[in-house]
Amino acid sequence: MPLKKSEIEMFKKRLEKLRTEMTKMVQEVSNEVKSDVQSSGYSQHQADGGTDDFDRSVSLTLTDQEIKVLRQIDRALEKIDEGTYGICDLSGDEIPIKRLEAIPYATMTVAAQEKFEKGQIVEF
Repeated sequence: MPLKKSEIEMFKKRLEKLRTEMTKMVQEVSNEVKSDVQSSGYSQHQADGGTDDFDRSVSLTLTDQEIKVLRQIDRALEKIDEGTYGICDLSGDEIPIKRLEAIPYATMTVAAQEKFEKGQIVEF
């Protein structure tokens, strides 16, 4: 059963709010990493420098994951504009509303997502 307009509007608001929050987090981590790089080289001990590098690496990994989620959010918002939100990008099947409630930026059914992650199918 296709999503109702009110449901789509609710998901759009959630996605826009999530996008704002994620963008803010990415900017904060990015600024933190930049300021850490600028102040590096002043550690009292070699181990402190290693810890700083590790922290920077973790922050960059988190930022990368957040950027991936931002791309998925953008794709979901794009699908809303196209009128295809709630339809799997790969199979064309409807994405269950329970999945969308849990992951509003989901653009694939669970089965298609699993196949995609295993490399059994490639994205369009």
